[in-house]
Amino acid sequence: MFARKVAVRLKPDSLTKFTNLMDREILPWLRKQEGFLDLIVLAVTDNREIATISFWDHQGNAEAYNSSGYPEALKVLEELLDGRPYVKTFEVVSSTLHRSALVAPPEAETVVHETDLAQTGCRSYDARI
Repeated sequence: MFARKVAVRLKPDSLTKFTNLMDREILPWLRKQEGFLDLIVLAVTDNREIATISFWDHQGNAEAYNSSGYPEALKVLEELLDGRPYVKTFEVVSSTLHRSALVAPPEAETVVHETDLAQTGCRSYDARI
């Protein structure tokens, strides 16, 4: 499994629009890309710096996205970015996501467990792929 990390600063007050574009345009398109597994979007507390980490099954699929799809994604997001993104690809050498994807039965469904965190509006998820 491979991960692509993209880090960039956003223009002021752009996080909500960035998140909406990611959810409505970029993520649905990513899900159609060969080898795409998952996406995590992180934001620094001041909402000006973000990082995305996308997970890919093989290095070739991550590289194919980098050369063909990534430039298109940048076009969609460019008005919100304050500078050029920093991009780096990593081989995943250890991950609970990686291990659970290998051992979970394919017919299993996602189960939502209410926990003590429910008081704060959080839930834990047992995602079985």
